[in-house]
Amino acid sequence: MSPRSSIRISKRFIRVWQRNLTVYQKIWKVVLLPPILEPIFYLLAFGVGLSVLVGAIHYHGSDVSYVEFIAPALIAINMMQSAFFENTYASFVRMYYQKTFDAMMATPLNLEEIMTGEIVWGATKSVIATAIMQGVISLFGLVQYPEGLLIIPLAFLAGIAFGSIGLFFTGMVRAIEMFNLPIFLFITPMFVFSGTFFPLENLPLWAQRLALFFPLTHLVNLTRSLSLGLMTPDLLWGLGYLLLFSLFFFPLAILRMHRRLIK
Repeated sequence: MSPRSSIRISKRFIRVWQRNLTVYQKIWKVVLLPPILEPIFYLLAFGVGLSVLVGAIHYHGSDVSYVEFIAPALIAINMMQSAFFENTYASFVRMYYQKTFDAMMATPLNLEEIMTGEIVWGATKSVIATAIMQGVISLFGLVQYPEGLLIIPLAFLAGIAFGSIGLFFTGMVRAIEMFNLPIFLFITPMFVFSGTFFPLENLPLWAQRLALFFPLTHLVNLTRSLSLGLMTPDLLWGLGYLLLFSLFFFPLAILRMHRRLIK
């Protein structure tokens, strides 16, 4: 099959997802700690220290504490990182060092199903990590319910979006050390300039407009609104952006990996 031919995916991709789940079940105690401890560290640092200096933040017509402002951003960042790093470093290890993809392609699975299983697994990791982190943050009373329940399905969509672009980069880099480049040029700017730790209104106008192209900006807005119980029409714009982002990079990632693996 050539890279320009149609992408063929069947439900067999679940086998790839199942394989990764089996591995995860053997190491879950290790990967469970970061989403539990990370929000506690951040909330203690920002809630006890920086929150006193910052005071209240004006958001969507009301004043919220700085801790209430950043807590949803921590959840959104967690969604991004869980999927992105799973489909970059972990997928690269399976592809290059463990030769897992080569072994899978010797079965009835085709490459599109293998890559789909990888992306869906990255999204699943995002959901798992989000559920854990949200549970911890909810103990501090920083998530409003029932609106907060919508954060879980949002994590899956975010996982597809960031997992797809992560796998796209995996198809491009030639050595695992080269992931430093997309992290520095893509992840780091979003981490600090997507309305995570301060309102976008604090940035110059050109930077505000640039931030609208970042998928994390829309994810943070969605997560923050749901956490605060704010259901506004502009959420549909953010949801639509993440959906279009996923629809664009999902097939692009598969085609990129096709060029990488099929000589």
